[in-house]
Amino acid sequence: MKWTKIGDVMKLFPHLKGGTRSLLVIVLAALLLEMISAIQYYYSRALLERELEARVLTELQVKGNSLFNTLNTAELKLQEHLWDIREHLDNPDSLFSVVRRMIVNNQHVVGSCLAFVPNYYPEKGRLFEPYAYEDGDSIIIEQLGMEGNHDYTKHPAFQQALIDKKPFWSEPYDYKTKDGVQKLTTFSYTLVDAKDEPIAVCGIDVSLLWLGDTLNAKHVYPSSFDLFLTKDGQLIAGPLESTVNKKRKEQVMVLINDSTVKRETVNDTEVSVIEFHDKTIDDDGYIYYTTMSKEPKWQVVVVCYDDEVYGALRSMRIYIALLMMAGFLLVGLIIHRTFTNMIRLQRVDMEKERISGELRIAQNIQMSMLPKTFPPYPGRRDIDVYGSLTPAKEVGGDLFDFYIRDEKLFFCIGDVSGKGVPAAMVMARTNSLFRLALSHDSNPARIMKTLNEVTCQNNESNMFITFFVGVLDLPTGRLRYCNAGHDKPLVIGQEGVVSLSANPHLPLAVFPDVKYEVEEMMLSRFTTLFLYTDGLTEAMDSERQQFGLQRVTNVLEEGADHDKQNDEDYCRRLIARMTERVKGFVKDAEQSDDLTMLAIQYKRVEIDAILDETLTLKNDVRQVPKLGEFIKGVMGQLEVDSKLAGKIRLAVEEAVVNAMEYAYPSDQEGNVTIRVQANGQRIKFIISDEGVAFDPTAAAKADTSLSVEDRPIGGLGIMLVRELMDSINYEREEGRNILTLRKVYK
Repeated sequence: MKWTKIGDVMKLFPHLKGGTRSLLVIVLAALLLEMISAIQYYYSRALLERELEARVLTELQVKGNSLFNTLNTAELKLQEHLWDIREHLDNPDSLFSVVRRMIVNNQHVVGSCLAFVPNYYPEKGRLFEPYAYEDGDSIIIEQLGMEGNHDYTKHPAFQQALIDKKPFWSEPYDYKTKDGVQKLTTFSYTLVDAKDEPIAVCGIDVSLLWLGDTLNAKHVYPSSFDLFLTKDGQLIAGPLESTVNKKRKEQVMVLINDSTVKRETVNDTEVSVIEFHDKTIDDDGYIYYTTMSKEPKWQVVVVCYDDEVYGALRSMRIYIALLMMAGFLLVGLIIHRTFTNMIRLQRVDMEKERISGELRIAQNIQMSMLPKTFPPYPGRRDIDVYGSLTPAKEVGGDLFDFYIRDEKLFFCIGDVSGKGVPAAMVMARTNSLFRLALSHDSNPARIMKTLNEVTCQNNESNMFITFFVGVLDLPTGRLRYCNAGHDKPLVIGQEGVVSLSANPHLPLAVFPDVKYEVEEMMLSRFTTLFLYTDGLTEAMDSERQQFGLQRVTNVLEEGADHDKQNDEDYCRRLIARMTERVKGFVKDAEQSDDLTMLAIQYKRVEIDAILDETLTLKNDVRQVPKLGEFIKGVMGQLEVDSKLAGKIRLAVEEAVVNAMEYAYPSDQEGNVTIRVQANGQRIKFIISDEGVAFDPTAAAKADTSLSVEDRPIGGLGIMLVRELMDSINYEREEGRNILTLRKVYK
């Protein structure tokens, strides 16, 4: 079937809408143009490849002929002097002038000799070898053959010449001169008498220095280079190392000499080609080489680089591709403008639906970041926590969070300035930063400082966050906290409802250099902290009247009775009652701000101890065996399983050694006290010292994925203690470090 227009193709897709069909047209056109470009590239590359082969064949022939002509000229030079040699055979002394004349007026011949068979001239001795050679601008003549010094009859070339009686060229060899080392090759010719018996071997030495100039005179491409190799693949001449390094030339010779390397023949000629890649040589390219058809059967090599051969073609294809893309963009723009008006109304409806859906997703994401499982710690009897957040819009900027680590309850509440999605994004970031900061620190002021420094960065919208951070030590009831411009929490205790004394530092994300300070207080049993955002006190009714702090206090006082607080569900009921009162106050008025509340009741549980013993040791690790005996005795009294007892002993010893090493300077003596208490189910070790303040729980967790050499010192000991014990807690009280370890043993 014949298609006359692209529109004919589109008749096959009547079900597609206008925009989709237009997109299909662009795709089909792109595929067609890409196919045309690929075909064009293929044939252009083939043309360049044929051109490369033709140029290489020409260069190989030219370089080979240049070498052959030079060597052939030297051969003719020797043959031209054969009559001169025969004319002077009767006068051996005149042969010195003959060998001198053989190198005169010959550019590349640097030496000549006549090596006679032994005892040919008895008066000259067994060996007689007149020899002439160039020495600068002079020609030196000497008798080279000499017993014990230069016995040429033992030289393989001399022996070969006498046996074969055929002229031949030697393999290139290095010859030392006063100017350095130069590469030579020798042409040997066997001189015979009337009976065809050898009488001498004539030789001329040809310098190969000129080959370097010949190779570097002209190249197929500027970066290509040529080599001359022997039949065995050894280097005779090549380009200067300033243009092609020695390693590159050696790699080329390895490829030519490796019989396993794939190679092809060029156009039924004697020329072979090897395609190399960057696995062998730094660049991709081709090695063309051939062997001279006549003696000395040396190899001529031409190396070309792929980028230089096809670089222009590849660049052209890139330019064509860019032009095609520009054309497609132009066509797409025209089609887009054509359908803009038709799509606009549909887009508005879709945008509304999308925003609505995204806001629902954002709300789900935001709420999922907050604690939502209550009670959060059903296995604990010493703490009760409940919180709630009701955003004024789909998403809001309030947050609260809490987390228990090392027998400490970390909690926070915050309020981001502004509303909607921007505030929610800042809220999510702040919440994540809080979790990250508390994992490395237990000091509320340092946590606040970290949050402030990070939130000040890239705060182009100038949004700030009021924030409150608290750290409650669950075994002791010690509360440390820091306030950054947030509403003061309310404390519900035996004295009624009072505001927590808190310095009003600047909010987060205002100035990066704000100095935050820690405050603290002790919470008695059944004391409740009530934290809230201003959405509670500033909740307004239809007459713009605010709910106010006094109403909040009144609601809290209703449940302030000690007996009512001693209830597992107290915090949840407290916030539920507060929410109900706010709703009753505002009635049908629209919620103007996010409403967030967090209630924390401290319910320390004390169980009678069945064991309470103490051991005091000097800060000397040599006393650790005493600790082992002490723990062994305690484990025996409590009838702890031997395997579990071993783990407990290992953890306690590690913690005690840690205190001995870090609490006191190396030249200071001190004591480390180990107190052990057990209540029939749980055992507690209290390790204390009077050394310098040192919190082992603040050490960064060791990265066990690193090697021993790359892993920083520290962190493994405390990580081991965490793994072996149920909980670990550090406090600094009255100048003492107090580390508490707990473990359930029954």
